[in-house]
Amino acid sequence: MSGAFDLNGKVALVTGGARGIGLAISEELCARGARVVVADSGVSISGDAPDPSVAQSVAERLGQQAVAFATDIAAPGAATDAVTLAVERFGALDIVINNAAILRDALVFKSQRADWQRVIDNNLTGAWAVLAASTPVLREAAKSGRSPGRIVNIVSSAGLYGNFGQSAYAASKAGLVGLTRVVAMDMARSGVNCNAVAPFAATRVTSSIQPANEAQAEYKRRALALPAAYVARLVGWLSTPGCAVTGQLFGVRGREIFLFSQPRPIARVVTEPLDQLTPERLDAAVTLELREQLTDLQTDLEAFNTEPLI
Repeated sequence: MSGAFDLNGKVALVTGGARGIGLAISEELCARGARVVVADSGVSISGDAPDPSVAQSVAERLGQQAVAFATDIAAPGAATDAVTLAVERFGALDIVINNAAILRDALVFKSQRADWQRVIDNNLTGAWAVLAASTPVLREAAKSGRSPGRIVNIVSSAGLYGNFGQSAYAASKAGLVGLTRVVAMDMARSGVNCNAVAPFAATRVTSSIQPANEAQAEYKRRALALPAAYVARLVGWLSTPGCAVTGQLFGVRGREIFLFSQPRPIARVVTEPLDQLTPERLDAAVTLELREQLTDLQTDLEAFNTEPLI
């Protein structure tokens, strides 16, 4: 294995690291020689019923290369404690994987503020807290001559396309895309890369999806019945010193790797001055001149309803 893509001696923090995609990532990093803090409170998919034994059992199975952290990562001070554990137990921190996510789905006109807040706290604020706590450590390590760290945020195509009933989840994941861009910019001078990955794999999240029609049911049957190991393999590469890309948004679906575009202007019209800019003229400018560029309401389940490559 080339040294540029070697993880021996690296230390990683993986949130949501004891189940699903997070578990596959923890296993991949350990198999590549890294030591891993498996940060997972063991909650249900809705964020309830924490179970510390979930992370503990994974850490025990992975052996001396891993240690469990079972506190809710969104709780005040928890992210700092997780980073401190990595440094105190393994002597450094090189890799940060924000993967922890919960779902509390409901159509927006039936949704509750408490459910919205819980999802945002866990999926977005918790990820921000981990980054706020870990990036000073990564900056100092780079200054001291250690190879620059790597950050990967696990997002979702639901945050890019949208999906029925997932206002909180989609908003949290879309926010994480924006956070990825900012962190990539903030850490560029330190040489620390930050990228996002939208995974397609069989997990508790995908098993909980309730298809709204037959097309979505078919999508769930084939496009989401994929091993998480493919996602973990890409995340493993993004975590290596030899990976030079930053600020990018990838998707993984089995053997397929997607590079997503990011929102940029795709069309432009020039309107009349304000004193002449009537609603009718605005309507003409947008609906007539930009009609062909408007984005439809296709969901992520519909967009990726094709046979994956395994």
